[in-house]
Amino acid sequence: MISTRTVLVLNCGSSSLKYSVVEPDSGSHLADGIIERIGAGPIADHEAALRAAFGELADAGLDLDSLGLVAVGHRVVHGGPDLYRPTIVDDALIATLEALSPLAPLHNPPAIIGIEVARKVLPDLPHVVVFDTAYFHDLPPAAAQYAIPREVSAQWNIRRYGFHGTSHRYVSEQAAEFLQAPLESLNQIVLHLGNGASASAIVGGRPQDTSMGMTPMEGLVMGTRSGDIDPGVIMYLNRTAGMSMAEVETMLNRRSGVLGLGGEIDFRLLHRRIESGSESDRAEAQLAYDVYIHRLRKYIGSYLALLGNTDVITFTAGVGENDAAVRRDALSGLAPLGIELDEHLNDSPARSPRRISFETSPTTVLVIPTDEEMAIGRACAGAIDG
Repeated sequence: MISTRTVLVLNCGSSSLKYSVVEPDSGSHLADGIIERIGAGPIADHEAALRAAFGELADAGLDLDSLGLVAVGHRVVHGGPDLYRPTIVDDALIATLEALSPLAPLHNPPAIIGIEVARKVLPDLPHVVVFDTAYFHDLPPAAAQYAIPREVSAQWNIRRYGFHGTSHRYVSEQAAEFLQAPLESLNQIVLHLGNGASASAIVGGRPQDTSMGMTPMEGLVMGTRSGDIDPGVIMYLNRTAGMSMAEVETMLNRRSGVLGLGGEIDFRLLHRRIESGSESDRAEAQLAYDVYIHRLRKYIGSYLALLGNTDVITFTAGVGENDAAVRRDALSGLAPLGIELDEHLNDSPARSPRRISFETSPTTVLVIPTDEEMAIGRACAGAIDG
């Protein structure tokens, strides 16, 4: 029998539904899973996906009626200029989220579908939205503002919003806890390196800059996204190559990044091609890897300059937590700046929070697994507690 309160956390995509049941007070995960291929085969729609998730929970001995659920938490990528606190869902909020969809056309619409389905299936529970942009809401104006006419920015809500905020907040707090240091005393760089990738510079728990911008396309090279690109390229492809804006957007979001350069999205396969592929395969994969590392080092360097003094650099998310080569190459040659990896610690297959720099290094380098689901669950609990 479940005796503590739990939160069901949902992350809804266009063809998948990730779910977790977490205990926000104890920090425990009771269940995690994903329902894929929504719209194909037996999973006809998102309601069928949610009911399939309930079936998986029941098979694991977790009956909804005995779980102690107190809320359903929903990850929403974009909150626009005004939505940044965990917010209990009502019809007015749904309408606002729909109006914000042009800011995140690939992410917000399926999240809205997930919220509406979950409200229908679980009508007696409070539903709470947690925004990916929330942590970066108060970026300093010099970091948030694009250098375009202010009246255009104001009219169209154009600014750098930042994303992966739930992860950056969680990991920076966990880094302080690991170091047994007050969060307020630390200058941090957090590197969230997954299929989507972003970096942040944080002073005393408050972000000063982040690599993603108005949309999740800006910044680091990602699995399928280009990251930073000269906007003139977009206009050139539209004007000279005859590509529509929709085609360019799809290319930059879904067919660029590591996939577009190296033909792979999985870094394990990319490394394999570098080591043992044909000559052309090795060249393609190596270029993709080199471009990825080059961009990452540029951001690390810019944040070192921004912070002046950096106490801790933390790697997180799938690539950041698991790829020792990426961590090594991202920080190689930085010993004069006080950043020295211990190769033995860096190569360790451990999965727990850990230091990978020498104890004597002025800047501590950590690997800390992110847990966005737990962070969302805790934010939901805080919202319903008032």
